[in-house]
Amino acid sequence: MPLYAKGRVLGFRRSKRNTKEHTSLLQVEGVRTPQDAEFYLGKRVAYVYRAERAIDGSKIRVIWGRITRTHGNSGGVRAKFASNLPAKSFGASVRVMLYPSRV
Repeated sequence: MPLYAKGRVLGFRRSKRNTKEHTSLLQVEGVRTPQDAEFYLGKRVAYVYRAERAIDGSKIRVIWGRITRTHGNSGGVRAKFASNLPAKSFGASVRVMLYPSRV
């Protein structure tokens, strides 16, 4: 059984002219309705990326976040990360961990 579901970064939460960088919009694979997205509320999200400089022998880094609520009618969700995601993350994959469990 996998520990995480795949997701995709859609961008920042925004209106016509203003952008809220502190909240990112995600689409979890296989989720198409707000009712399905409810399952993922509170789950942890990991944005894993590679950097040029190694720290402790690893070039792989992670920004952790948490899914806060649903967004829209197509199963999108909002997430807040420990530090705001960089704009280069738009379209990138994230790991939606299947913990903590609310069952």
